[in-house]
Amino acid sequence: MDRHTVDPHQFLGLELNPRAVAIAELVLWIGYLQWHFRTRGNAMPSQPVLKDFATIREQDAILANDKRQVLLDGAGKPVTRWDGITYKPHPVTGDLVPDEGARLERYRYTNPRAADWPKADFIVGNPPFIGGKDMRQELGDGYAEACWAARPYIPGGADFVMHFWDKAAELTRLGKVRRFGLITTNSVTQKFSRRVIERHMDQKKPVSLIYAIPDHPWMKGADRAAVRIAMTVGTAGEHTGTLRTVTQESALNTDAPQVALNKRTGKIWANLRLGANLAAANALQANDKICSPGVKLHGAGFIVTPDQAHKLGLGRQEGLDRHILPYRNGRDLTARPRGVMVIDLYPLKIEEVRSRFPDVYQWVADRVKPGRDTANGRTKDATEYAKKWWLFGKPRQELRKAFHTLDRYIATVETAKHRFFQFLDASVRPDNRLVSFGLEDAANLAVLSSRIHITWTLAVGGLLEDRPIYTKTLCFDPFPFPVATPDQAAKMREIAEELDHHRKQVLAAHSQLTMTGLYNVLEKLRAQAVLSDADRDVYEAGKVGILRDIHAALDAAVAAAYGWPADLADEAILENLVALNQQRAAEEFQGTVRWLRPDYQAPKDAPAKAKGQQMEAELGIAASAAKKTKLPTTLPDQMAAVRALLQSADAPQSAQALARYFSQGKKVEPKIDALLGTLTLLGHAEKQGERYSLND
Repeated sequence: MDRHTVDPHQFLGLELNPRAVAIAELVLWIGYLQWHFRTRGNAMPSQPVLKDFATIREQDAILANDKRQVLLDGAGKPVTRWDGITYKPHPVTGDLVPDEGARLERYRYTNPRAADWPKADFIVGNPPFIGGKDMRQELGDGYAEACWAARPYIPGGADFVMHFWDKAAELTRLGKVRRFGLITTNSVTQKFSRRVIERHMDQKKPVSLIYAIPDHPWMKGADRAAVRIAMTVGTAGEHTGTLRTVTQESALNTDAPQVALNKRTGKIWANLRLGANLAAANALQANDKICSPGVKLHGAGFIVTPDQAHKLGLGRQEGLDRHILPYRNGRDLTARPRGVMVIDLYPLKIEEVRSRFPDVYQWVADRVKPGRDTANGRTKDATEYAKKWWLFGKPRQELRKAFHTLDRYIATVETAKHRFFQFLDASVRPDNRLVSFGLEDAANLAVLSSRIHITWTLAVGGLLEDRPIYTKTLCFDPFPFPVATPDQAAKMREIAEELDHHRKQVLAAHSQLTMTGLYNVLEKLRAQAVLSDADRDVYEAGKVGILRDIHAALDAAVAAAYGWPADLADEAILENLVALNQQRAAEEFQGTVRWLRPDYQAPKDAPAKAKGQQMEAELGIAASAAKKTKLPTTLPDQMAAVRALLQSADAPQSAQALARYFSQGKKVEPKIDALLGTLTLLGHAEKQGERYSLND
């Protein structure tokens, strides 16, 4: 008699491909039979062996709609786009350019909405690994736009897997599912994808992560890049969880990969970390207008060699030296500079380019315009790029303003094995894969290069495969710089200048050295690992022992400026930085902004305090009239809004009562409770049981 209580009839699934539906059902039975014979020996399973349960439903798991139809233009013809993969030789240059004849039809989805899922107790899955920026190309413009319309609260930059995560978390929060577990890309911790997790963790009825692995190898072949994944398990309510992190991995190219994991328990935050709630840190006004990615070309034809630049008139035509400039990308900084230049025609109009620099005009028209024309109409940005085909896709006007009066600026590689910062000459145009800072004071280079800042960036920045990412909004905007005394600033400045000079000097003297090579050996020194013969060659030529000593001195100097011990543990550094961020945000609300470049950043309009007081007055009127408004998004504005309500109240108020004044209602009650706690810590409010009053 078959006493099994679990078999394939309990495993439900959704699959769009009808052929894959049958395959999935067969795979379930194969797995079940393997389990049966492994656990019960030669005992025969019940008959028939394969039962036609048909539990895999042929259905789109993400999107439901009333109708899909070809998008037509004003003349009734199908709207098409380049297929994104087909190229042909350019008739003049011979370079491969998009083949405008290879077209795909675009579709419109009527009434797009989230798909329904079958009733279940648990949800498990391994959704497609498609990045947010790749959804249009991989899934089609119409489908991607329908996905975003069905879930408008999911940022367009979030990975496709987050649409699955959102549905699973929603069902779990509402009590319709007991638990869910998903394998996703490890970029789940990055800005846009992480917002999906935060949204469900911040609800009145939240989801908690009870198990997570933020970064784990998935597959790795000798001929392909490593793929890294994250695993998350969620359940309803407030719970602590188990966080596993990879400590060692080997034999990933074999059928028996070895991965060692450690184990920690505690509250798992949306960035898949324990300890300090890094997601609570907010952008600071003090860091505004300073940091930006470099220019984004949208056309490789802008890049030229020095010889090509000379043939185009550089050195012979007046004014061209302001439009053909040295160019650096990530590899130029981590390895060796390629020595290329870039044609930067901003802010010239096309008539000026054609009349003043006809050779440059024809070069760009032949090498950039075809690609821009092919993509025209695909998106709003693509249409704008086609109209202004002679200019970079992203000229970064704000970055140009920040660089305008500088002789040099600081740059780091967005995605790199090692996080280092260096000065570049102001004449160098940074690529989009560089993060640039409009700062020329070496004291700022010291802070950015310090262990304190590096620890922060590694914790908040996320990973691409196995390489850390420096994201402006996460790594820089909320990061609080120290308030150094003149002597402390001078010390930091001196050491940072030595650091920048030392690295550039050894790289100039030895063509075999790279920044990555220097820091590979430095990390081995810090870990007290045995150096290979090749490592020792780098150590000697690059004077890496001196590099280590400079970094140690710099770390100590920066820690002193913060007033912290130089040997502070990583977790303590993060906790201190989050607390300092909250303190600075409160100061900025009161009108004290510690600008990094006050001569450039300081706004000409009303100071922050006056803006806050104006907001308080407006919100006070709204509160007394019981008119609901939306809780602002930034911390200073949130504090001003809550403070205004307390000020207008005739009696102490609870977080629950204050939440009623905002259109989000109960959803923002936990946030208001936290804001009230912050106001109390700052001495602006007084707690009386579960209620608060303004302490003026």
